[in-house]
Amino acid sequence: MDRPAVDPAAAAAFGRPAGVSGAFSPHAPAAPALGSLPAAPPTPESLASAFGRTPADSGVRLQRPPAAGHGGAEDPEHVWGEDEDPWRDPSAGAVIGPPAVPKDPDAPDGAAGPGGVGTQLSLPEVLFGRRVKPLALVLLGVIALVVGAAGGLVGWAVARGGDALTSDVTLAQVEESVERAPGSVADIAQRVRPAVVSIEVRVDQGGGFGSGVMIDGSGYIVTNWHVVTLEGRADGSAKITALFTDGTRAEARVVGTDPKTDLAVIKVNVTNPTVLQFGDSDRLQVGDSVIAIGSPLGLADTVTQGIVSALHRPLTAGGENGEAPITYDAIQTDASVNQGNSGGPLVDSTGALIGINSAIRSSEGNTGSVGLGFAIPGNDAKRIAETIIRDGAVKHADLGANAKSVSAETAEGAQVVNVTDGGAAAAAGIAEGDVIRKVGDRQVRNAAELTVAVRQHQPGDTVPVVLARQGRELTVQVTLRSD
Repeated sequence: MDRPAVDPAAAAAFGRPAGVSGAFSPHAPAAPALGSLPAAPPTPESLASAFGRTPADSGVRLQRPPAAGHGGAEDPEHVWGEDEDPWRDPSAGAVIGPPAVPKDPDAPDGAAGPGGVGTQLSLPEVLFGRRVKPLALVLLGVIALVVGAAGGLVGWAVARGGDALTSDVTLAQVEESVERAPGSVADIAQRVRPAVVSIEVRVDQGGGFGSGVMIDGSGYIVTNWHVVTLEGRADGSAKITALFTDGTRAEARVVGTDPKTDLAVIKVNVTNPTVLQFGDSDRLQVGDSVIAIGSPLGLADTVTQGIVSALHRPLTAGGENGEAPITYDAIQTDASVNQGNSGGPLVDSTGALIGINSAIRSSEGNTGSVGLGFAIPGNDAKRIAETIIRDGAVKHADLGANAKSVSAETAEGAQVVNVTDGGAAAAAGIAEGDVIRKVGDRQVRNAAELTVAVRQHQPGDTVPVVLARQGRELTVQVTLRSD
């Protein structure tokens, strides 16, 4: 046989020891002598008497076979045999014995015993059988009440927080307060209303009411002439009171009036008033949104909304009892305006003052609003109010001629009825019978529009006047004078 060489290192690790030729060592080590083994020290006498075996002649054994029955006497002749514990070590000091109290085979399954389950108590036995301590019953009742109250509170909270009709839907989130966008009617009214006042006028024969608007921090209020004078019936003894939206009442005095444009300025002594700013009424267009605020029929702090129905609507009113008629270039609006709104503000969509409500037009037999309200333009009201505050009175440009409205195929305008001697018309060569059709840049279609066109200028201004005379149209230069 061909045997490969053995590696010396492997032979040294796994080879037979020197002098051994077979698989096993021929020389087994000899067992040591009993006397040469180390022995444990002797057991102390106290431990030996307590835990050692009982001598056979004492008649007492620590480990005894089970008795015939529970609590029976021990059979002294009975010894351990293979039937009791076939695996018992006879030399052991103790063995595992049976239970100390064996189960009674005749007892029912529910009877109490070692490892058994006791009989369950019924409700009458618990409450009236005195099987449970009264304190335990009281504690159990208190716990039940607490649990019931907690459940009731949770149910009440759930019922209050939800709606039976919407319990199966997802509700959109809603803010706690209503959102009012800037520029809305509510927003404008909230900012403007504190500057609006109700005006009460009392005289010996009665009184009247109207509205006004605060235009200056010094206490100046602009209103209508017919409000503070009761259409000319009240004299200087009239008592005027301004009532603000916060309930403040203040006595007012008349600063000045302008009967020809139905404007007046009164003054009150108040601290930190809310002032309304003037807007540019010349920039209004038909259809613009407007808001009227005042005291219609005595109902203070009333807000109505509408639009601009027309612009440059010449309006003439009054003129009874020998007084000069009221004439102004009105803003027509369909915002509801009634008696008592007079003198109150007409504001635009920014809350700026663009008119002073002054008049309404109703059908025959109807004194209420039918959607035809008229306001003095804000630019005219601002100019006249500033003049009244500064000078106490207002002077208007005057043509020096009376006219009536005419309309024909060849001429439409204001026909001159008479010319005042030494007036502006006479000086310019305007004669009776001439039909004035244009003053400056303003077209004239009736007598009221002639008055409005002239008052747009200042006394001393020279303006071109276009007129029709005997079928011919000619232009004359007129230097206006003061009324």
